[in-house]
Amino acid sequence: MIAFLLPVGFALAPPPPVDAVQAYLSENAQSLTVSNASADLEVQRGGYSATAGYETYADSGTNYDWAALVLLIGKWPVTDANVTVMLRWMRQENGPDNWFNRNNPMNNGWGSGGGGGTGTYKNLISAAENAADALHSVPGYSGIVAELEDGDSADATARAIWASPWATSHYANGTHWSTREVPRVTAPREAWTG
Repeated sequence: MIAFLLPVGFALAPPPPVDAVQAYLSENAQSLTVSNASADLEVQRGGYSATAGYETYADSGTNYDWAALVLLIGKWPVTDANVTVMLRWMRQENGPDNWFNRNNPMNNGWGSGGGGGTGTYKNLISAAENAADALHSVPGYSGIVAELEDGDSADATARAIWASPWATSHYANGTHWSTREVPRVTAPREAWTG
């Protein structure tokens, strides 16, 4: 038996004529209609923000930054009222020109090695951590903490400070408490880096 092999070839079908493609597109076309009113729509985009951290405050290095750092560490809102009361409190303890004295702006004895607030911290960041910790840890400071949590009244927080055992003088119930604006003063870099 003899078999013959016939060459088999594959051919591709030619593409459809251009007229057929146009006909298909015309039959299956989609459309989108947009109202004229949509041209006046305003696009709303969500905002974003960033929270300053330890390094940001230390780099700037002012008394305002230290006050905000205590609030940040204590997890209290960094509001104008809270920063204001912290600055006033610092002024009562050390005065604005020397607010960084002994790296202890609030004359806080908590963890400073000195009784009655006369101790020294290794740097201002450590002082901020200890100030926040003292406020959260001592039951007699709970009124201060509550007012800082509200964050909306420097005067109400000041009254809580005067009523607390922070200073035995109680700042003469506010008669030895200034509400003048506190000048912005930068501490020496080594006070922050210790």
